Amino acid sequence: MIEYKHKVHVYYRDVDQMGVVYYARYFEYFEEARTELLRSVGISVPDIEKAGYYLPVIACNCSYKNPVKFDDDIIIITKIKDRPRSKLKIEYEVMKSGNILCANGETIHSFINKIGKAVKPPKEIINILKDK
Repeated sequence: MIEYKHKVHVYYRDVDQMGVVYYARYFEYFEEARTELLRSVGISVPDIEKAGYYLPVIACNCSYKNPVKFDDDIIIITKIKDRPRSKLKIEYEVMKSGNILCANGETIHSFINKIGKAVKPPKEIINILKDK
């Protein structure tokens, strides 16, 4: 299993009129955390794309547990538990101080080539994720 903790500070741009983080913003947090998780194990998204592979999100979900508000500091705990086959599942937990779970979710990605056809993940990625 690979795990990465991504710190985020909540700005005014992130919240709705009630001062609570706008629901769709969580998916942007997930994307930031996912990119940093991959980078932390030596996987560069631009390098993957230069090699002719893409990882589009094909499914996602988020369950909201406790509100996150303007000026909060949160941590997005991002995990890859299983070695990818044709798909890669990444799980997320949004935590704020006091170990309070605010949201959890997942994204599922497919490996595709430049013409959009599903392909097996590159061996380099499998090897990196296998060793963790």
